[in-house]
Amino acid sequence: MNRYDYIIVGCGLYGAVIAERLRAKDKSVLIIEKRRHIGGNCYSYEYKDTNITVHKYGTHIFHTGNSKVWEYVSRFTEFNRYQHRVLTTYKNKVYAMPMNLGTINAFYGLNLKPKEVAGFIAQKRGAIRYPKNLEEKAIGLIGEELYEAFIKGYTTKQWDCDPKELPPGIITRLPVRTSYFDSYYDDYYQGLPLHGYTLIFKNMLKGIPIELETDFFIDRKYWENRCKYIIYTGPIDRYFDYVLGKLNWRSVRFEYEDVPLDDYQGTSVMNYADLEIPFTRIHEPKHLHREKKHKPNTTVIIREFPCLDNQEPSYPVNSIVDQALLKKYQSLAKKEKRAFFGGRLAEYKYYDMHHTIEAALAKFEKIVKQR
Repeated sequence: MNRYDYIIVGCGLYGAVIAERLRAKDKSVLIIEKRRHIGGNCYSYEYKDTNITVHKYGTHIFHTGNSKVWEYVSRFTEFNRYQHRVLTTYKNKVYAMPMNLGTINAFYGLNLKPKEVAGFIAQKRGAIRYPKNLEEKAIGLIGEELYEAFIKGYTTKQWDCDPKELPPGIITRLPVRTSYFDSYYDDYYQGLPLHGYTLIFKNMLKGIPIELETDFFIDRKYWENRCKYIIYTGPIDRYFDYVLGKLNWRSVRFEYEDVPLDDYQGTSVMNYADLEIPFTRIHEPKHLHREKKHKPNTTVIIREFPCLDNQEPSYPVNSIVDQALLKKYQSLAKKEKRAFFGGRLAEYKYYDMHHTIEAALAKFEKIVKQR
C-alpha cells in the first residue's frame, strides 16, 4: 500500500492547484474525488457531437487583474478573447447588466449624459439611513424603481425568500456605471480556455494519481493512514460530522434543451428578473467560443433554477447564524494537526476562479514553510 506525503480531498480548482505545486516540489500526492470527473464545478465537456463546449455547473468566465494568476493558469491552456456581457430580460424588454448608462436611459426613456447619472440616481434613492435588510439597502443605493425591476424578483428566486428577510450585508454595493461600457468584468485578463476547462486540469495533474467516485468519509481512517497530511476542500461542517450543526447553502439545477437553430438568444447568458419566470438564467454556451465552428442549425440552451440541494452546495447563505457557526468550525479546524482546509466549501465562501487560485497558491506557500 502506497503512502503519500499529501492526500487531497477534492479535485476542484483549489485542490488541483495545490496538488500541482506540491508535485513540483517532489512531494508525493494522491487526489480523491467524490464525483466521477475531475475539475469540480469548472468541469466542461463537448455536447453531443456539436462541438459546443458546455460548462456542466453553469457558465464560468475566467477573469483576473492579477498577472501572476494569469501567468500561472496560462501555463496549462490558451485562452480566447471572450469578454462577458450579461443581459437581463424584464417585462419583455432587454437591458444590459450591470446597470450602466445604457440601462438607465433605456429603462427611463431618457438620454442622460455621463455627468448627469450620479445626480439622477441620487434623486431616486430611498432616504433609509440604517437599512435593516437587503431590500432597504438596495433601495438606498439605486432607488425603488430599479430595485423592483432588476433586483427584487431575481433575488427572491435566488434565495427563495423575500429580500426583506435577507441581511443588508449580502450586498455591499450595486454598481451603476456612468458610461455605456457593458463588459461584465473590469479585469484586464479575461477569456475562456480554447479547449475547455477540463483540459486545464488534465495538464495540471499529469503524473498525479486520482481516485474518482471515491468518498473520503466512507473509509476515512483508511485514507488518513495512507498519508502524512490531508488537504481538505469539502464542506467544513461535513469534515466534523456536523457535530455543531449544518451550514446553509443554496444550490442550482439545470435543464437542458436541444434547439434546432443556429442562435437561440444571441448571447451566452440571459438573466430573467421577473418573479413569475421560475428560472433565473438561460445559458447558451456556443456564444462563449465564437472562434469554433459548431454544427449548423444546432444549439443547446440551459435553464438555471435555484434550489436547495445539500448534495450540491453552491452559494453560502452567510446568515448571522451561519457566520457564528462557521467560526466554531474554524476553531475546531485549527486544532487539527494533520489537516489543512481551503477552497469554496471548506471556507464557506463564494470564490471566483482567480480568487480560488490566489488562495491555493498562498496556502501552498504556507504549507511549504510549515513543513
